[in-house]
Amino acid sequence: MISIEQTRFYQKNGYLIVNDLFDSAAVERATLAIDQVIHTESSGKTFEVEPKDASVVRRIWSPTQKHEVFRQMAAAPELLDHLEALLGRNVLFHYSKLNMKGPKVGSVVEWHQDFSYYPHTNSDLLSALIFLDDADQENGCLRVVPGSHRDGLRSHEIDGFFRGKASDVDEAKAVHAEVKAGGVLFLHCLTLHASAINKSNRQRRTFLPAYRAADAFPIYFGPHAAHNEESVQLLRGEKSKHARVEAGMHLLPLAEREFGSLYELQEGSHLKKDLTSMNVTGYAVA
Repeated sequence: MISIEQTRFYQKNGYLIVNDLFDSAAVERATLAIDQVIHTESSGKTFEVEPKDASVVRRIWSPTQKHEVFRQMAAAPELLDHLEALLGRNVLFHYSKLNMKGPKVGSVVEWHQDFSYYPHTNSDLLSALIFLDDADQENGCLRVVPGSHRDGLRSHEIDGFFRGKASDVDEAKAVHAEVKAGGVLFLHCLTLHASAINKSNRQRRTFLPAYRAADAFPIYFGPHAAHNEESVQLLRGEKSKHARVEAGMHLLPLAEREFGSLYELQEGSHLKKDLTSMNVTGYAVA
């Protein structure tokens, strides 16, 4: 069970690492399930590959909808006990994804806040990063800026459009979140985070079910945000008849066109910058 000290750490820093929440058997079932999904499902909306090596899958979309192992892991009682302590007694499953940084590759994830992609009436949302491999600096572990969740939502726009990445991040304040396989990193939706490429010969696979308090309702139903609403499910407590609203204003994620993933959006902004510097025009990017 989560301790008062752990809850306070999460509230202060916007993240919490809990080691050994899942045992080696659970981790092995999940890694086997990844192989099954990749080899039995067709591509397209099922998974996304590395742009520099199409043989390497970098993301599986909605793994809880594709394999029973992930549905069970996302609703595991020991995980829900921690979520209840961090979000309150009424907990909704929000969405899921599975990110993988293959050996010697693994796409860079630039600084961002998850909340920028799906603003809600309040910010009691978090992701539970369940590590299926040891994550360290060599294989591209997450970097977080402690306490950044208390500074509100930053702009993720470039040239007036949503680009999915924050600017002017004080990286000197960032820490490396190294986690062993079976451990979980609970990440507040406003905590700034990023990750580098995988420089090692090892995998770095992470299952990410995301959750929210039942009284947090979406305030934007754009093309990217909407697809996350299909699998919402009550896991603890009761559904809410009221939306709890936090004061303030949030920039909506208004992109130039519909985009498939964070990777596509962030990489597209790099491409546009490169093309502009070469005086290339007429290229549509996410």
